[in-house]
Amino acid sequence: MQTLKHRVTVRITALLAALVAVAAAGTSNAVAARPATQKPTIVLVHGAFADGASWNPVIERLQRRGFTAVAVANPLRGVRSDAEALDARLAGIDGPVVLVGHSYGGAVITNVKARSPKVKALVYVAAFAPAEGEAAAQLAAKYPGSTLGETLAPVALPDGSNDLYIKPSLFRQQFAADVPARQAALMASTQRPIRDAALAEASGKPAWASIPSWFLLAGADKNIPLQAQKFMADRAGSRATVTVQGASHAVAVSRPDTVVKLIVRAAG
Repeated sequence: MQTLKHRVTVRITALLAALVAVAAAGTSNAVAARPATQKPTIVLVHGAFADGASWNPVIERLQRRGFTAVAVANPLRGVRSDAEALDARLAGIDGPVVLVGHSYGGAVITNVKARSPKVKALVYVAAFAPAEGEAAAQLAAKYPGSTLGETLAPVALPDGSNDLYIKPSLFRQQFAADVPARQAALMASTQRPIRDAALAEASGKPAWASIPSWFLLAGADKNIPLQAQKFMADRAGSRATVTVQGASHAVAVSRPDTVVKLIVRAAG
């Protein structure tokens, strides 16, 4: 009887030991399979009178630092519809995201779905950061200094609205004064127009109210006056605000190193 009891005890002990070993192996494999801290994808949103190529100098530097960077095609048709297009693009990106907006692109990232847990930071580069109910045109006119209206060439659209271009002869002085003349001429020739209704469309609930933000201000911006940029940065509770003295509105092209440095800070 004792022998039988002893055998049963030995078998139970062996079984428990095996179960512990399997559990330990599973835990070990889970730890081994756990990925290292994932760098966020940097998603860059261009504004009016530009296209995705305006981010090329920034993307090159981010890639050298090991980041995945994506310049999205911003339709420039309207704040709400452009934000919806951005949301659709974000849905296809795995892992955390840092959103970077330039100019009107700032209004678009402001209207991204703030509830999305993947957006960990917002970076505004010479950009609009409207509050609910505000429009980009309203903010540009809030303080003196913008000369954009004087340089625009409208093209009528079938729906009665207009596409707005900057006159090529005035593009460099208005948009890219610190960019080499030949490069600015190429930018003028490849600029994408914005629909006038987009600049007048009221913004929705701002993402910067719930997502941390960083701001880079262009000190010699003729599209969005410096004072307006600073006002928006302060209101949004910017974690860090960098002012680039003498920089034109095309600061991402003329000062990409400074832009990248702030993006990396936001990426944490």
